[in-house]
Amino acid sequence: MSQQQPLVRSDRRTPSRARRLPTVAAAAGVLVVLPLVTACGGGDGAPSADGKAAPSVTAAPAAGVVAPAKVEVIAGLTGCEAKIRTEADELREGVCRTEKGDYLITTFPEEKLKETWLEAARVYGGTYLVGTRWVVSGKPALLESFRAKLGGTTRELRGIGPEPGEE
Repeated sequence: MSQQQPLVRSDRRTPSRARRLPTVAAAAGVLVVLPLVTACGGGDGAPSADGKAAPSVTAAPAAGVVAPAKVEVIAGLTGCEAKIRTEADELREGVCRTEKGDYLITTFPEEKLKETWLEAARVYGGTYLVGTRWVVSGKPALLESFRAKLGGTTRELRGIGPEPGEE
């Protein structure tokens, strides 16, 4: 048979909930404020140590909102109620069908996922309005009309194969 160890009491007391609450609240506050502080600092567009320019934040001038935004927010700024077609960890995608034309709004949780998506889209070619962690794809004239409201830059991606008229 095994012998049981005698119960030893410590003089050290466990802090009460009332004493732990300020510590927990402070930790939660840091977690909320830290991303805001780091997102707002140092984005002057100067090259980083690896030689690439740091991405700048793209504003949506009409709404006074700073991207990245949700599919629904971008859709609202363009006068559409998007129908969500893809909901995944890597991206969210919504389709807008309007009198002006159809377009696709895609948002990403990270900038690198957006760049990977654009690299894959290069195969298909086309014109894209690109912002911080979002992309709108559609006809060039439609995208140009959205630029004043959303910000971003227009990217023309060349598809695979020869240009039309080339042999």
